[in-house]
Amino acid sequence: MLGQIELGQSTPTINLLWKISRALEVPFSTLVTAATARVATVMRAKTAKLLTSSDGSFTSRALSPFNAPRNIEFYELRLAGRGTEHAEAHAPGTTENLVVSQGAVEIRVGKSKHELHVGDSIIFEADVPHSYENPSDEEALMYLVMTYAERLT
Repeated sequence: MLGQIELGQSTPTINLLWKISRALEVPFSTLVTAATARVATVMRAKTAKLLTSSDGSFTSRALSPFNAPRNIEFYELRLAGRGTEHAEAHAPGTTENLVVSQGAVEIRVGKSKHELHVGDSIIFEADVPHSYENPSDEEALMYLVMTYAERLT
């Protein structure tokens, strides 16, 4: 049947498209929505959405757009000197990959503690409570890639 569709000899039914989308593990809408032209997305720093902790010591700036479903997100994190940010457990299978660009941080994942300095990176399963701590008086700058196990739709 797929061969006939490829050759233009048959038109797929909604049922068949549904089965194909399930088999390929892609959203049904992917198969029935017209493709849009690929364009570059520029995210200006001065208009970026900045999330700040209640005490102002931690900021997170999204470096990837939120206007489309994705299972990978990219962030710039800043942590003031002597600051701490606690994070709740994320969905099962979520991983965080973090690199320190400036300063030093201590990352606590569950009961484990990891000291990181400029250029150091860590990847960990983020489906447990974790925290970022800055042991120095200087601001720490980090970049974080968060990957979700399940495809977001």
